[in-house]
This record gives sequence, C-alpha cells and structure tokens, in this order.
Amino acid sequence: MSTKDWLEKDYYKILGVSKSATPEEIKKAFRKIARENHPDQNPGDKKAEARFKEASEANAVLSDADKRKEYDEARSLFGGGFRFNRGGQPGAGGNAGFEDLFRNAASNSGGGGAGSFGDLFGGLFNQGNPTTTRRATQRGPRRGADVEGEATISFEQSAEGATISLRTISDEPCPSCRGTGAKAGTLPRVCPSCEGSGMQTTQAGGVFQMSEPCVECLGRGLIVEEACPTCDGSGRGKSSKTMQVRIPAGVQDGQRIRLKGKGAAGENGGAAGDLYVLVHVTPHKLFGRSGNNLTLEVPVTFTEASLGAEIEIPTLQGRKVKLRIPASTPNGRTMRVRGKGVRKSDASMGDLLVTIKIEVPDDLSEDAKAALLEYAEKAHQANPREALFDG
Repeated sequence: MSTKDWLEKDYYKILGVSKSATPEEIKKAFRKIARENHPDQNPGDKKAEARFKEASEANAVLSDADKRKEYDEARSLFGGGFRFNRGGQPGAGGNAGFEDLFRNAASNSGGGGAGSFGDLFGGLFNQGNPTTTRRATQRGPRRGADVEGEATISFEQSAEGATISLRTISDEPCPSCRGTGAKAGTLPRVCPSCEGSGMQTTQAGGVFQMSEPCVECLGRGLIVEEACPTCDGSGRGKSSKTMQVRIPAGVQDGQRIRLKGKGAAGENGGAAGDLYVLVHVTPHKLFGRSGNNLTLEVPVTFTEASLGAEIEIPTLQGRKVKLRIPASTPNGRTMRVRGKGVRKSDASMGDLLVTIKIEVPDDLSEDAKAALLEYAEKAHQANPREALFDG
C-alpha cells in the first residue's frame, strides 16, 4: 500500500461504516465483506477478489489506532477525497513536486509502508504522533559561543610571532547539574509547547510552516521548575582553562585576532566557537613600528655627520650591523637597513628605518670653542636663514 492511497481512498466508505465507528463495528463490517468476497468462495471472480483486497487494506488501517489517527488527520488536512492526476499532479490545488515528497518518504522508510506517512507529515506539518514529531523536529548541531580574551606580549614577540599561554573563561556544562539546569535532586520537564524539540512552528501560508526556537523554553526543549543555584538554571557553568595560543608575527598593539575553533564547545556535535584575542604590546625602549618596518633614532656627532663615518647600530634580533653615514648628512635624514624589520605573513622581513639625530655637546672646553671659531672663519658657510627674509 502506498502512502498516496491514504489520501485517495475513503476507507470508511469501503467498509460501509461511519467515521465515528467503534473498533468492534469496523471489525464486524470487515468480516462480513471478507466472508462474501473471499477468493475461495468466489473462484475466478476478479471483482470479488478486488473487493476483498480493498476491504483488507481499509481494515489494516482503521483497526490500528495509531494508523487510523494519522489517516484521519491527513484526510482532515487535505479535505478528504484528495486525487492525483495521471502526471502526478494533485487534482485540487496541489503543486508539481508533491508526489515526489511521497516517493522520498517511501524510500526513506525502506519499504513505502504506512509508517512513512507519519514521518513525512510529522516533519512537514507537525502532525502525527508526538514521538514522530519530536524526531522530525529535533534540534540539530549548535555552534559553540565565541570567547573573548586579552594578552599582553613583548615588542619582540609582536614582531617575530610567539606561542603564549592564555587563560580563558569558557562556557561549559555546569558541573553541579551536569547541564540540565535543574537543582540537585530534581529534573527538568519536557517543554509542553515544543514537546522537547526546542523549536516551534508558525503558519507561513497554505500548508507550509516556519520553524523557530521555542519562546517558552528558549530553544532548550526543557522547562526547569527549580533552578540550579550554581548556574541559575542555564545549564552552563563558567570554567577557566589555559591553552597554548599562537600569536602571528606582525601583530600590532590593540589588534584583535581571531583563532578559529578555540572558543566554547558546540552542542549536539556542533563546531566549537572562535577565540578573539585583544593583543596589547609593551613598547620598546629603542624601536618603534611603522607597518612592517621598524624605526630607530641614532645619535651622531657633528663631526661624523660632516665628515662621514661608519657606525654600529643595534637590531631587534640582537645583532649589531654597520651603517655608513655619508659626509654632509643633515640632521633628521632617514636611512634604510633592509631585512631588519618585522616578519611579514609571507615570511619575508620588513626594513629598519634609521633616523639620524645630530648631537650638540652640552659643554665645550676652551680649546674646542677656539677650534669651532676657527672652523667658522675658514668654512665661509652662507647664512642658512637668509631665505626666511626673502620677499
């Protein structure tokens, strides 16, 4: 028997009983028809044989309380007498793909029997017995919550990247109630509105319905009468844990980085949430940042800047490198040392930008003053402020 027969055939009419007939009346009506049309009593009579089979089919449904209930609800839902055209189209206000639903339901049931009908309409229209409905509308996997955290790292760690220990507060099942949300010694009850599914349906037009989290139980499927004092009935308890977190190279102060799958655990097999870490970088006493480049101010003497020199400067990596100062280098000039900056995402390195700062001595000896005066006389340097008064 196909599920489509449940809509096409009036089993009450076939047995000649009313819709309010008792089980005894149905049984009596079937026996009468079976006795009159049994193939043994009517050999070769095709009509009698068809009548017997039709009555047997009707009796199989109406004599079973659960099947009869589903049959009545389906007939009531579609107004009864629902007919299909030859091409599989419903004869009264249906849609082109409707028969495919029955075909899919039959294949999923493994045999196309009457049991598949309850699965189909229990899922689509929230009809049928409550057990079937709950199974069809059971909540699926739920993704875990995202977790926020903060970390303070050194300037060197921000430039090179580092693995640090991070303590986070995660949302895990409450240890007191084991996630039920109920006080010890009590149990939550199944939500009467959604029958434990956590979802409720609203009419969206025609026979189709929309599902959304139940407003009474907030999607949990359970109602807590006496709340657990530890978690206040939420079923979730705050717990701290320490994890190893990789901070990528090049992160800057105040940057918020996302670590996928490092958040709270999911429910019903759902994926874990993400961990978002707000990074604080302690300043360095020598170096600064400009994107992927490091910055450094290097003091030089007037003589070095004037005559030129080769000096040593530090790098963030700890090694000293030599820097050539050209003759007549002005104060504030920036020079580039390649490959001594911040590590980039592609593993290449930024540069070190060195700014020259000419130092003027705080105190000069008499001999030094005399030498400078002699230099000024011999240098014949033009007044550098003349352009300030032009025009």
